[in-house]
Amino acid sequence: MSAEQNKAIIRRWVEFGWNKGDVSIADDILDPTYMIHDPSAPNFAGGIPAFKAYVTNILTGLPDLHFTIEDLLADGDKVIWRFKGQGTHTGSLMGIPPTGKKGTVTGIIITRFTATGKIVEDWINWDTLGLLQQIGVIPTLA
Repeated sequence: MSAEQNKAIIRRWVEFGWNKGDVSIADDILDPTYMIHDPSAPNFAGGIPAFKAYVTNILTGLPDLHFTIEDLLADGDKVIWRFKGQGTHTGSLMGIPPTGKKGTVTGIIITRFTATGKIVEDWINWDTLGLLQQIGVIPTLA
């Protein structure tokens, strides 16, 4: 697959998977051996069902979550994307009861594709601490 085709897959995932909550799209775009590397998900089991559960957990806590791709770069089998996400904490998130507060989070993901255009691996760094502070779970520093 070309770099532009891989970038189009990321755009499709953000639009339909995250922003419209259609996790079924993961069946089309992920490799069965998919793995996520996210410090906020240290026990991620791997595979498509685990990814769907990961996304569903986040969308349960932030049902109006909306992602914007700020930068999208591709080279070889990797796509790097910088994002901003905004949502309201109205459901349980990572075991945290709803606070009703809005939060904005930023992050960077490096996505690796197979030769056939399936996402096989993601390395994710996002401002988990900042989000937890915004929703009032962790106090901000003075």
